Amino acid sequence: MSILPTESDSVIENNKTEEMESTIIIVRYGELSLKSKGVRDRYEQILKNNIQQMLDYHGVSFSKIQRDFGRIFIHSNDPKAVDAAARVFGVVSVSPAHICSSEPSEIVSLCADLGEKMIEDGDTYAVRARRSGNHTFTSNEIARMCGDSIWNKLLEAGKTPAVDLTNPDKEVFVEVRQTHSYVYSRTVKGPGGFPTGTQGKMVVLLSGGIDSPVAAWMMMKRGIEIVPVFFDNEQYAGSIVSKKAIENAKILFSWMPGRRQKIYRIKNGEYMEKMMQTTYSKNICLMCKRFMFRIAGAVMEKEKASGIITGSSLGQVASQTAENMLSETYGLSLPLYHPLLAFDKQEIVDIAQKIGTFENSIQSSGDGEKECLAVPEKPEVKAILTAAVSEEDKFSFDIDEMIQKTVENAEIIEMKL
Repeated sequence: MSILPTESDSVIENNKTEEMESTIIIVRYGELSLKSKGVRDRYEQILKNNIQQMLDYHGVSFSKIQRDFGRIFIHSNDPKAVDAAARVFGVVSVSPAHICSSEPSEIVSLCADLGEKMIEDGDTYAVRARRSGNHTFTSNEIARMCGDSIWNKLLEAGKTPAVDLTNPDKEVFVEVRQTHSYVYSRTVKGPGGFPTGTQGKMVVLLSGGIDSPVAAWMMMKRGIEIVPVFFDNEQYAGSIVSKKAIENAKILFSWMPGRRQKIYRIKNGEYMEKMMQTTYSKNICLMCKRFMFRIAGAVMEKEKASGIITGSSLGQVASQTAENMLSETYGLSLPLYHPLLAFDKQEIVDIAQKIGTFENSIQSSGDGEKECLAVPEKPEVKAILTAAVSEEDKFSFDIDEMIQKTVENAEIIEMKL
């Protein structure tokens, strides 16, 4: 009979599943454990709820989600549970484990059974043990006892055992806690960071490209809920741009399911047409980006968000040189976050592939069509400080009225994953 963790806080139970002998999924977290008790308790409860939402989103059957000191445990024998839990922000790693009491005889027996099943003839192996609580044995002692029991079990099975503590073919892990212990052989890495919803909400300038979804994901990893704002430049944009941006938003939302999600689709054609009538052609990208910041600031206020996330990577394109980034925001009081500022393109691509947005972002319309038809042949890359302000002074329209009108006419796409 399994010995289950005990705890003082509430247990999330899934009444939709039948009572079953659960496989325990160990969920580990990192930075949460450094917080004060009150903050830690709150963050852990949010993390538990986020795990439940992710399991439900992926259709994972589970009976309970419990918290013990420094760990969260999922009671499930669904093979999808491990990978689903490993997608939750705040989770450092996940391991499917077998559970027993913390009596040495039970730990040793369980290790022997697991070792005999997973270690093939000719494989080398090692036992890694860690312990918390008060026991009559040390971590090294229980590791040696388990290693010996595996050795004997392999001999009984007609296999030739061999120990290698440096670079073994197979590893058996033992985690001993006060009244119960866990034995496992596999660990899946999670994203880490903070649970979604612990650090507020921010607007993200999201496109169909590679960079901005990665920037959004990295801030989500820090506990931020995102509100994507996509600019549809209408006649100046390629036909596939809108489709890719919305799909990128859906992929990002799949990392934080269970919440009501919304995307602001900003119709930007009128501004682009009027702006280009007076703007020096080299400054078109500069003025396009400045308007995006202004609109994002208005959406931020409307959503009661606390910042604006961009996919800017220093020097990658014309609007992202140091001089241009300063001119674009000169005179604007906006809390801007650029998580990719010091990343090179390959680093960004690697993350995009990991989070699932890369393939969507590199889709082509197939007809050689440019994704932005307004980009000049030779855009400005070293704008003077007041360049953007000077261009706005030439506008024949009221920029504040244009911002208000544009936000009011925004299409809000709502969904819940």
